[in-house]
Order: sequence, then C-alpha cells, then structure tokens
Amino acid sequence: MKAFKGFNKDLTCRGFQYEEGKEFHTEKADCCNEGFHACEYPLDCFGYYNPAESVFHEVELSGDMDRENSDTKVCATDIKIGARISIAGLVKAAIDFTMSRVNKEAKSYEEHGASSATGYRGASSATGYRGASSATGDYGASSATGDYGASSATGNCGASSATGYRGASSVSDPTGVAVAWGHEAKAKGCLGAHLILSDWRYIGEKWSDGDYKTPYDVESWELAGAKMIQVDGEKIKADTYYRCVDGEVVEADE
Repeated sequence: MKAFKGFNKDLTCRGFQYEEGKEFHTEKADCCNEGFHACEYPLDCFGYYNPAESVFHEVELSGDMDRENSDTKVCATDIKIGARISIAGLVKAAIDFTMSRVNKEAKSYEEHGASSATGYRGASSATGYRGASSATGDYGASSATGDYGASSATGNCGASSATGYRGASSVSDPTGVAVAWGHEAKAKGCLGAHLILSDWRYIGEKWSDGDYKTPYDVESWELAGAKMIQVDGEKIKADTYYRCVDGEVVEADE
C-alpha cells in the first residue's frame, strides 16, 4: 500500500532511526501503540508532524495492518522508505488522492467557467481563463489552473491550488493548505493554515516602458524559489493574501 510518512529532519520517528531505500519489519501492528505508521491521505501527515520542522517521504506498507477511524493513518508490520517528497509534492499528491476517490467531481474547462464540489472528498477543477473552483467538503481538493483563476477549499484537510498567472488560492480550515504556484499567484488562509508561495522571475521580453510582453507564456518565467508559511495571526495575518517576491513574503492586494 502506498502511503506518506512524516519524520524529524534526521529521519527519526519516535526515537527509531529510518533510512531512505531501506525496509523495516516488526512483529505486530497495533495502531498508536506498535508498528510502523503512515497516512494514506498526504495532508493527514501534518496532524502528526509540523510541516515547517519535518521531512516527508513516500512509503510502502505491507504485512499485517491496523487502522484507526480518526483519519487515514495506517499501521503495518512492514515498511519501505521511499523518496523524500516536498510540501508542494504532498499537496499535488493530496489532489491526486482525492481525484481518484471522489464521490462527487466537478470540472469546468470554459473561459470564466465555475466549478464546485460540495461532497465528502469532492474534487473541483477549473482550467479556463478566470475560472473559479471551490471544494467545500472534508478532504476536498480544489484546483484552478487558468490565468487569473480562483481556488478555494473550505472543508477539513482541504487542499487548494492555483497555478495560473495571478491565480488566487485560499483555505478556511486550520488543517488546510493553500498553494500559489503560478506566476504572481497569491494565497491566504485562516489562523493555523499553511500557505505555499512560489517565487517566479520574468525572463521574457519587455516593452520600452518595462511592461511584460508575454506574461501569459509559461516559457517567459523561471522558478526562483518557494516558501512555506503558517498563518500565526502575528507575522502572517489570517484572511490576508500573500505572495513571495524576491525571496520575501509580502502582502498582496485583494
């Protein structure tokens, strides 16, 4: 079974030393007591390991297994530690996870199209210019990939992603993650939520007045870096959009 696991930065968990690429075995799987633990839903890892202080890996679980009902945590007698995965990778995996298990799925490919999914593990996707995507159920995944697109996830453990030019991503649950991965994209969240902000550098042609000639062309941009922040109510305010510019987190206009 494919799953995801959080570790301390030295790849330890509860005092046990793991190693990438290695397999480990124990005699009994008893959730929360004994065995190797991981989560099927990637963002459930954040409930056990602070994203800002941890590393995350894909893992393979096998052998005897045990579960608990509070989330997707699974305990197994055998585990293989796979490759390290970034926070952005976890969010993409969360969206893929939801898309593959949806009870209700909504999509819009039209310009100015609107897409909404309200059920448990609903998946919503808007890919058109100025498209709007919203997922309101628990474990919902919302994605807006068009330029100026807006994405919102309001349920528990929701994932919101805006990858188009000047896209806007938001979450309103403290377990949620908002990703702004497009050129000049922005993200906001409620208190406790995590934001992932990308920093892009324009490398395309400009007009004589300095304006961008080809801002909608993906080839005109290169990734300069990324930041992950948590909305703490002090340095990072709740319900306020942020961007990453020249390596610095700055407030963005509504």
